[in-house]
Amino acid sequence: MNVPKSVADLIAEFEKLPGVGPKSAQRLTYYLLHAPKQESLALAEALKQMKEKTVICSVCWNVTEVNPCEVCASSERDKSIICVVEEPLDVLALEKTRSYHGLYHVLHGSITPMANIGPDELRIRELLPRLRGGDVKEVILATNPTIEGEATAMYIQKLIQPLNIKVTRIARGLPVGGDLEYADEVTLSRALEGRRDY
Repeated sequence: MNVPKSVADLIAEFEKLPGVGPKSAQRLTYYLLHAPKQESLALAEALKQMKEKTVICSVCWNVTEVNPCEVCASSERDKSIICVVEEPLDVLALEKTRSYHGLYHVLHGSITPMANIGPDELRIRELLPRLRGGDVKEVILATNPTIEGEATAMYIQKLIQPLNIKVTRIARGLPVGGDLEYADEVTLSRALEGRRDY
């Protein structure tokens, strides 16, 4: 049976999303096909608004609608601590804990030689000027507990070492091979509280 081109095109677009295989892409497409027109249009409008209104913060590299982002601009945040994370979703996960009140720095990935992602493809070099002003007293390395996350943390620690800034690593408690975005608030809170010198 021939699938209409517009349906096949949407299935192909959904398949490009992470974690969406062919069957899931088909289910999503056929759900939207049979959903009320307004629901499909609302999804399309939300996608359009996201692409038009979001920017990357010029300070911490998080996703935001204002530049600098609300965290960087807040007078209530502890500007002496910067938590380095791999992805914007990690910021959301840590903010849910309500345990951390410092600033962030988002790398947008981790050092992954197998995928040809080295330090120059990440936002590592943008971190160093933030540390040279003398206001930052601690950097928390909150990369994922994977081989790539550990390699990234070690690389950053070696870069920061000459600056005489305290470098800590979030404590274990997160499963090895896991991602911050999937961890619950209690686990993340304990990981922050149990951080150690790196």
